[in-house]
Amino acid sequence: PLEGHRSIRSMHTSISEILKEKPLNPSRRSLPCLTQNQIHPQSLSHVLSMPCTPDDKPQTPVGLGGGILLHYLGQQKKNTSLEPSVSPFCCSLELVSRMNLIKALIKAVKDHYGEESEASAYKAGRTDESFLIQKPAIRAKLEARGTNPGQPSGLMFRDGKKRIDYILVYRKSSPLVEKRVTFERNLRAEGLMLEKVPSLTNTDIMFVKIHVPWDTLCKYAEQMNIRMPFRKKMYFTDWKSKVMGRCRQIKSWLPSNPMKLDKEALPDLEETDCYTAPFSRARMHHFTINNRQTFFSNSTRSRIVHHVLQRTKYEDGKSKMGINRLLGNGTYEAAFPPHEGGYRSRHPINTHGAQNHRHLLYERWARWGMWYKYQPLDLIRRYFGEKIGLYFAWLGWYTGMLIPAALVGLFVFLYGLFTMDTSQVSKEICEANTTIMCPMCEQNCKPWKLSDSCVYAKVTHLFDNGGTVFFAIFMAIWATVFLEFWKRRRAELTYDWDLIDWEEEEENLRPQFEAKYSRLERVNHISGKPEPFQPFTDKLSRLIISVSGIFFMISLVLTAVFAVVVFRLIAMEKFASIDWEFVKKNWQFATSGTGVCINFMIIMSLNVVYEKVAYLLTNLEHPRTESEWENSFALKMFLFQFVNLNSSTFYIAFFLGRFAGRPGKYNQLFNRWRLEECHPSGCLIDLCLQMGVIMVLKQIWNNFMELGYPLLQNWWSRRKMKRTEIQLPQWDKDWNLQPMNAHGLVDEYLEMVLQFGFITIFVAAFPLAPLLALLNNIIEIRLDAYKFVTQWRRPMPARATDIGIWHGILEGIGVLAVITNAFVIAITSDYIPRFVYAFRYGPCPSSAPACLRGYMNSSLSVFDMGERWNVSEEQSRYCRYRDYRASPRSPVPYDFTLQFWHVLAARLAFIIVFEHLVFGVKSFIAYLIPDMPKSLCDRMRREKYLTQEMMYEAELEHLQEERKKNGRRYHHEWP
Repeated sequence: PLEGHRSIRSMHTSISEILKEKPLNPSRRSLPCLTQNQIHPQSLSHVLSMPCTPDDKPQTPVGLGGGILLHYLGQQKKNTSLEPSVSPFCCSLELVSRMNLIKALIKAVKDHYGEESEASAYKAGRTDESFLIQKPAIRAKLEARGTNPGQPSGLMFRDGKKRIDYILVYRKSSPLVEKRVTFERNLRAEGLMLEKVPSLTNTDIMFVKIHVPWDTLCKYAEQMNIRMPFRKKMYFTDWKSKVMGRCRQIKSWLPSNPMKLDKEALPDLEETDCYTAPFSRARMHHFTINNRQTFFSNSTRSRIVHHVLQRTKYEDGKSKMGINRLLGNGTYEAAFPPHEGGYRSRHPINTHGAQNHRHLLYERWARWGMWYKYQPLDLIRRYFGEKIGLYFAWLGWYTGMLIPAALVGLFVFLYGLFTMDTSQVSKEICEANTTIMCPMCEQNCKPWKLSDSCVYAKVTHLFDNGGTVFFAIFMAIWATVFLEFWKRRRAELTYDWDLIDWEEEEENLRPQFEAKYSRLERVNHISGKPEPFQPFTDKLSRLIISVSGIFFMISLVLTAVFAVVVFRLIAMEKFASIDWEFVKKNWQFATSGTGVCINFMIIMSLNVVYEKVAYLLTNLEHPRTESEWENSFALKMFLFQFVNLNSSTFYIAFFLGRFAGRPGKYNQLFNRWRLEECHPSGCLIDLCLQMGVIMVLKQIWNNFMELGYPLLQNWWSRRKMKRTEIQLPQWDKDWNLQPMNAHGLVDEYLEMVLQFGFITIFVAAFPLAPLLALLNNIIEIRLDAYKFVTQWRRPMPARATDIGIWHGILEGIGVLAVITNAFVIAITSDYIPRFVYAFRYGPCPSSAPACLRGYMNSSLSVFDMGERWNVSEEQSRYCRYRDYRASPRSPVPYDFTLQFWHVLAARLAFIIVFEHLVFGVKSFIAYLIPDMPKSLCDRMRREKYLTQEMMYEAELEHLQEERKKNGRRYHHEWP
């Protein structure tokens, strides 16, 4: 008998069955935000019932069984009434029989002391006071689904009522028992509930399940300043809203966009239609709490647990705290939030609904059949956190922006394909049956006909045509538009995800930093507490060593490029003198193809070395916090892999054929191998082949390694579990999954940023690069989604407001792309020489349709082979080579002609004009596009005003209701 003198119903219930607490009624003026009720799919509503509220007062550590017994004796002493103010339970208890009480007491004592058997000095934990109802209808559903209410669920404690919010894993054989016991005792003192269970697949593994009660959630939500929904948004109706409403009504009549997810298939999970405010226990009545079990999302609960784990001590001492240190010294093997059940179901999702958010993510996001659909970013953010949500938002935005770039690049390629046969340069090369070219090597090589390279010239025209300059300018502007519009998209996401006013908390120091500088302390200007610090001289010396290591690794890359150059020289000589006619005729393709394949194998081998070196150098610097470590490591990995990936490309673009010399006076490497020359139609095809092969092979390799390795390891784990033929709980299944990459999202961002460099820096040489990147990213999104949902443990839901250091790197790549494309067009391609010939030396304007007639003959110089070799036949005495030099019979033989200087001046002028023009357009576009939409600024200002007004009205109404209850007079003005 509780709450006054209410009559008692004649019912028999056990100690674990109690009445549900009455839900909090929202304010009379409030518009309740009902989205919290839809946080979990309906099929799981019977598992996630509403818990009762624990008592705010701390309880005495008398043990679980003693708590139940004392409570029962207190009930008997008070006879039939109990004041709510002194009750340690939040919900009403009905009369129970003595036999049921004794059974429950024995079971509770066994459960409690069974968990603490490994440490005799460990004191009894806090009393668990959270109980739930299991109505007969719900119990019938559970039995129909084959679930016994008395057995522990995969997401619950043994009682089947308390949800698991976090999992800690340790080994029984670990010698660090004292630290673990102290840490767990302090966790209980912080208000967390712990339960231990052994692994079913490994007898040495123990799991510690963590649950956060309601009071603890409220306490830390207030400390962490977590924003929670409290009132439904009210939109101001003006003429713009009316026009937009009519447009939406007309749009509803049109066929639906097939790329959008159906609203019925993806329930409304977010609080985007609710105003939010920092949570406060004193003003809890302001917030619409329809269901306390689902008011805080799973990611928020996990983040609160992680916050507590990071700040709980395991030893006496100011720096002896945090789960990261315990993971580092081997006290715990792993710490992770659990997945919300399995991602597959026997029943189709369209008819039976989703079992959990993980199942919903798999069906509506991670399946390959959803490749053409938009990503459910709100659900991704809710399950994995804002940091991972921003990564997939950026990746999706980048992929969408690649569509216009891929289309323009494809049009440029098709233009070259359709004009390939009509190109004047290709015609002259294919018809030059009488033009004899000089031998490609000094020994065992013979003169060859220019017409033999007809195919090579036509393929070159595919990528080196009139559309190349336009496409280079377009891609430079595209990079700016992409970054500027991403800023706007990020601003909208931070607003929708309540990150506008979020400030990153002061990070804890890294354990390695504290261990190294524990004897040197100074006061932190933010926290006001003494902490270890790194002297400037020590930091400078370590930075110099780190920079020296970076330059050493870059020199190693240049050494590898030099080795590839030597290989190309040897291969060129062998292929040009081989007896196989097919290879001899296409020696340019054979040389470039084999060189690219060798270079790719070197690149992938050095990447493994670079990762280890970057890790070593970053640890050598001893960064102060984890974010500083991640930024430093990311910058080193980018520098290493960028130089490794693009060094050979820079060689082909700007050095190949520039220092080869001329026949009779060739420059030789080690006085043995003649330097490589460009084809008479230009060097751009070599650059195109280099980019195409490396880009395709690298994408295939990365996708295989990203998914193949986790798939193989998880397959082996599942194979071992099948041998046991045991249905594993969720924590055991998660333990057998692969942990998320130790570097977080560094590898994911790095892959995409390097790809961004490929499609912008040398895009003038390979217009199909954006198309290949688009196809790869469509696969990459689903590949990463499948990996996060099915192959990896659930990462800790972290918060972030942007993509971090990667945005600055992308802007730097955009600037570098303008410079490199200007040099590629001016130096590597033949656009400028053709332009100078057409307007200075060609037959125009008298023969306007054929301005390039005679261009090939003008670009080839003459060499007298009698000066070098013994030639008897007069008609074959002279050969041609690619250069602008005087004839052998001129007053100054083989000197540069006037046309050479005209071309050189035009190239330099083009570089200056191109760079200034593109940089000016980029700056103007960046100025025109604000970082935040004006409509969003107005919404934020209005929301801030309405939030203050609603908080005032809600507080006024609450105080007036309190006066009504107390029988006092009240007025409508502020009390």
